Amino acid sequence: MPTVEKVEEVAALTSLMKESKAIFLADFTGLDVSSVTALRNNLRKASVGYRVVKNRLAIRAAREAEISGLDKSFAGPTAIAFGTEDPVTPAKILQDFAEENGNISIKLGLVDGQVLQPEEIKALADLPSRDVLLGRVVGGVKNPLYGFAGVLNGILRNLVGVIAAYENKRREDSKGS
Repeated sequence: MPTVEKVEEVAALTSLMKESKAIFLADFTGLDVSSVTALRNNLRKASVGYRVVKNRLAIRAAREAEISGLDKSFAGPTAIAFGTEDPVTPAKILQDFAEENGNISIKLGLVDGQVLQPEEIKALADLPSRDVLLGRVVGGVKNPLYGFAGVLNGILRNLVGVIAAYENKRREDSKGS
């Protein structure tokens, strides 16, 4: 019979899994306490949840959340990073931490219901940030508009020049007559 604590833990994990845009499973074998604390702080600053879980409870929570494809990855020491706001941020933080420290490995990810393998997560982590991508989109839209405005401005300037020349010619013709 499950204990009250285990039932509450499964309920909490189920809720987190349902709310998350992205879930990343990591093996933290070999991390010392200060490294885990640094990782948790980095994730917390980015509003990313991080929990070390019991595999049996995590499997049960995933089933209750109707998430499939994660069961095989719940083996050995497992931590879960939950991205509730931006699916790329947890991948970036975990990947950067793994490259710097080498003692954590990303087992699997789930982004918008799609299971991602470690190499796909690395590719996701290598994407520019959301702000950079939005800046590029705005720049891509803004530059042609500036060019179009410049062309229209040139046409108007030329039209004013032609009208002014025509006016000057008319004045000279009327003075000469």
